[in-house]
Amino acid sequence: MSLYGSMFTAISGLAAQSSALSNVANNVANSQTTGYKRVDTNFNDYVTNSSYGAAQQVTGQSGTVLARSDYTNTVQGPVTASDNPLSMAISGQGFFAVSQQNGTTADGAATFDDRSFYTRAGDFSKNKEGYLVNSEGYTLNGWSIDSTTGAVNQTTLSPIKIDQSIFDPVPSSNINLGANLPADVDVGTSVSSQAQVYDSLGSVHTVQMTYTKLAQNSWQLDMSAPGATPATLGSIQLNYATSPAGTLASFSNATGALTGTAGAAGTDASVSMNVDYGQGAQPLKLDLGTFGQSDGLTQFSGTEYSVRDISSDGMSAGSFSSVSISDQGDVTLNYDNGQSRAIARVPVVTFSDPDQLQAVDGQAYLRTPASGEARASSASSNGAGSLVTSAVEGSNVDTASEFSKLILAQRAYTSNTKIITSADEMLQDTISMVR
Repeated sequence: MSLYGSMFTAISGLAAQSSALSNVANNVANSQTTGYKRVDTNFNDYVTNSSYGAAQQVTGQSGTVLARSDYTNTVQGPVTASDNPLSMAISGQGFFAVSQQNGTTADGAATFDDRSFYTRAGDFSKNKEGYLVNSEGYTLNGWSIDSTTGAVNQTTLSPIKIDQSIFDPVPSSNINLGANLPADVDVGTSVSSQAQVYDSLGSVHTVQMTYTKLAQNSWQLDMSAPGATPATLGSIQLNYATSPAGTLASFSNATGALTGTAGAAGTDASVSMNVDYGQGAQPLKLDLGTFGQSDGLTQFSGTEYSVRDISSDGMSAGSFSSVSISDQGDVTLNYDNGQSRAIARVPVVTFSDPDQLQAVDGQAYLRTPASGEARASSASSNGAGSLVTSAVEGSNVDTASEFSKLILAQRAYTSNTKIITSADEMLQDTISMVR
């Protein structure tokens, strides 16, 4: 190797150690950055010229060294609890799928970069537009969930937006009753109970049910709905069987708006009607159990009317109160009427070689041919890591280890400067020979 070759090799060493020092500095600077993955430095030797003598021994060689940055995307950082209920950490392999907002439309709607980004920084919160974004401004993507069927659409990932509109009221359509009519009271005795129902505007009303004993094993049910038009709904006769005793056998003599189901054993025993609270006819069904079974309105021995259960469906309008995320990644909207609705599911995206992803600003990455295709899976399935809610993943940088690397890079840099100095002195000696 010539003196010039030695000098150039040492210069490449200076450049390589400068790159190593740069990686160490970046790692230390981001030792507290959420989701940051440290960058290690490896060195590669490149031979530019080599010749061999007759004895097959090296007689001259020049080369160079290059620094290569190696990512540690598969190395887990520490997971710590967070007071933010929307923050998440991935325990295991995988990334969050995120988008980058790049502007707005004329009507103010957000627009996003066509590229797909991936990150481990899960410190998400709701921005003013309702999107879930992390501290670097990336918007969380997820699968949409049908609010009616609960089906998850796993074909498309899109930005998750929190809709803070009200939960529409649901009119009542069914009243469930579990009670016992006292068999030992006198004919003409009346007992009653009430059920609350909701109209289509979410207002609550009372439905009155009065039972009058007509004869042994026979009662008349009179129903009314104060505030409805008309308020009196009608009456229907309840006939009880002798075998099995105390169970409802049939309906008869229905009047007004009431209609009873046929009395086939083992079928539903229910009374149907229409109630009008000012928004048109509202179908309503009173479920009294099953014909021939003691699972609804029975008639057993006793002198007191006892109600085991009375409930109705429907609900009033609800205002948005909060949003929560489950361990399965379901994003759920909660309302002050006690209702909730899942709107999206957060998947975990994995790659064949995540260390080959291309790093971009803000602890985010882009897919490359070397990383393999992005595979979105539900948490804890198909090799994807699990989600830890109300938690964040910290940087995987070990500061003590980085300072050790710093010392080695500094010493190696100094050694390369000595080689350049020595080569320079030898060149000066060579030049002095001709004087």
